Amino acid sequence: MLRRQGFQFELLPKGQETRQLRQFAGSCRFVYNKALAINTQRYEKKEKRLGYAELCALLPGWKKEHPFLSDAPAQAFSLKNLERAYTNFFEKRADLPKFKKKGQRDSFRIPQGFALDNQNGRVEVPKMGWMRYRKSQDVLGEAKNLTLRESCGKWYVSVQTERDVETPQRPSTSAVGVDWGVVNLATLSNGEVVDPCQPLKKFLPKLAKWQRRMARKKKFSTNWRKAKARIAQLYAKVANIRKDFLHKVSNDISKKPRGCRRRRPASQEHE
Repeated sequence: MLRRQGFQFELLPKGQETRQLRQFAGSCRFVYNKALAINTQRYEKKEKRLGYAELCALLPGWKKEHPFLSDAPAQAFSLKNLERAYTNFFEKRADLPKFKKKGQRDSFRIPQGFALDNQNGRVEVPKMGWMRYRKSQDVLGEAKNLTLRESCGKWYVSVQTERDVETPQRPSTSAVGVDWGVVNLATLSNGEVVDPCQPLKKFLPKLAKWQRRMARKKKFSTNWRKAKARIAQLYAKVANIRKDFLHKVSNDISKKPRGCRRRRPASQEHE
């Protein structure tokens, strides 16, 4: 059985490397928006949409017109992502593709030409060289592609791998029903109750303080952006606590679905 799995790590780029990562993400966003603008204009003129191969044929001309595109890896340009977005729209799985904005989910994918040093916790990105990442576990299987993204001022690398697995690691021997609720996060058919995770209450005083500071700053000024970044970091911390809690709950249910004791409240687990 072929198993596809993703491993995510925090990158540790230096100053120049951070600027290059942002430049690469900006080049990919520029190419995506330019291709989307062409197809949008063709749709308004009732002309046929350009496909992936036809848009790729325009790339050499765009590189001559905009030399900064040549600084980014050619494999990172997200024209295939645009084609997938149109496919999802026509098959009614998603909305019409939208233009990307700077600072919102900045990322790019490297499908080939990269290298992974699993032992030393390093990854090689084309036109950048080796970068270290915070190694929290070993990467299992053969690396197929890399995705680098920015979130709240930090860069992360996701490694998608493939490997053959003979049998499931933990074969299921029983089943349990789960009822998702509002007062309680989940109630299992064996009587176990999982209390909700509410980490936002702990950070409300800090959020209120930085929101007041942000309200007193001039919009789009340097201090306004600093306050906005602190608020985004707090919300990211809340989201990470919730993700960690859900992973632990799902892991406990999958490993021991029966005979589990009532979980401690989330506020006590993360103190």
